[in-house]
Amino acid sequence: MSEQLVNEAEPVSFGERLANSQVFADLFRDGMALVEETASYLDGPGRKESKKLERMAALAYATESMRLTTRLMQLASWLLLHRAVKEGEMSLDQANKEKTKVKLAAGEAGSEDSMKLLPEHLRGLIARSKALQADIRRLDATMHARPDFTVTNRSNPVERDRYRGVACRPAGPRWSAW
Repeated sequence: MSEQLVNEAEPVSFGERLANSQVFADLFRDGMALVEETASYLDGPGRKESKKLERMAALAYATESMRLTTRLMQLASWLLLHRAVKEGEMSLDQANKEKTKVKLAAGEAGSEDSMKLLPEHLRGLIARSKALQADIRRLDATMHARPDFTVTNRSNPVERDRYRGVACRPAGPRWSAW
């Protein structure tokens, strides 16, 4: 019984709970499907489309497809790392250390003019990858947020005194036995 009470007293890791959530499962499924769809497109129809492009459009295609694959590989790395947390293969703290190798920052965006030169399917994949990146960045910020226990409600005298080490008990003769 006392062991159960000790376990109940431990704080719940919101990040680990989020890694086990349906939100993460859906994001993982959608993200990995996008990686597969993009690889299939670039190796098949995209390759054929790129050979038909004029010089400037072909250069834009090469540049943007490289940015797309780089972005998706970083996102897939993040997803796989956090799936390991979900599967219990590593802790969230370990994942936090490892994720420093993953770049989630929004990369350099292509010019609007060069994007117009790209095949529609590639533009759609790029847009979806950026949306996935935004979703993962939000989830990452939530999962790895560190609560700040030093912030207190300074207008509440009980809270203010508690953090200064002052005993919080009512004054008066009734409480003199404390």
